[in-house]
Amino acid sequence: MEIRQGGLNTTYSIVARDPESGNFGVAVQTHQMCVGSAVPWLEAGVGAVATQSLTNVHFGPLGLRMLREGVAAQKVLAALVASDPEPSLRQAAVVDSQGCCAAWTGERCIKHAGHHIGDGFSVQANMMLSDQVVSAMARAYMASKEDFAGKLMAALQAAQQEGGDIRGMQSAALKIVSGETHTSEGEAKVRAVYDVRVDESEQPLLELGRLVRLRRAQLLSDAGNDLLTAGEKASALEVWARARAMAPELEELAYWQALALADEPADTPGAAALLREMLENTENRMDWLELLRRLEPTGIMKREGAVQELLGQIKK
Repeated sequence: MEIRQGGLNTTYSIVARDPESGNFGVAVQTHQMCVGSAVPWLEAGVGAVATQSLTNVHFGPLGLRMLREGVAAQKVLAALVASDPEPSLRQAAVVDSQGCCAAWTGERCIKHAGHHIGDGFSVQANMMLSDQVVSAMARAYMASKEDFAGKLMAALQAAQQEGGDIRGMQSAALKIVSGETHTSEGEAKVRAVYDVRVDESEQPLLELGRLVRLRRAQLLSDAGNDLLTAGEKASALEVWARARAMAPELEELAYWQALALADEPADTPGAAALLREMLENTENRMDWLELLRRLEPTGIMKREGAVQELLGQIKK
């Protein structure tokens, strides 16, 4: 068999629009390396495409281009299928800016293969061990009480509980982009909210879940930064503490939180205490202190003398 257009990504995936945030997401797992480079295609404010089975990777950019022009998901998918010389071997799903979904499973996709379109989401799978994978994914996504990333993970985990890919597991990916094209300041949102990938692993879903947890902690810490900027210090401290507890292995959370806090003279003792605790639990304490000294001429810490004050407090 000659495999063209991107590889044999026989897999299970979910494409969705979060009704609360408007964000778009794709999550996927397969027994092939680097699935995140071929199956998920997303653009902020536009929509998302998943292309799999004997993957036609051209479906990704072509689908996003049509979505960008305002073409509805069903018409996008119909055009993609019509443009393909071998549509019977393809599987794909599309979600547009309105949360409308469309999916296609070619009749020659390796069984068990199928898809399910729900309210704002589509799950699809091929070369599955069991014919229960698709329905299990849909139920898990709809029943999950987690945040959007957690719901996407729930769908993947449900697929694996039903046997998943008949060949086993190897790589997985989860990507979420904003439902808005621009921020309130008018700057393009070019960075994905989540873009985590496991390219080769015996337990890719376990590792993907760990990465989702770490990224969730980063986003929570960023929310704390916004609260501090808004003058809500007590709330910022509470949110920061939750972020650190969520991902204790991310030592940088405490480091940059402390530096943000130290921009106010009255908060320097608290910043020093936070930084001191972080330094006590890291192996390269001196390197982090050296980095702090190197930050002084950059202006990252806006208050003049803040670095020296912080260093002085740490030594106490």
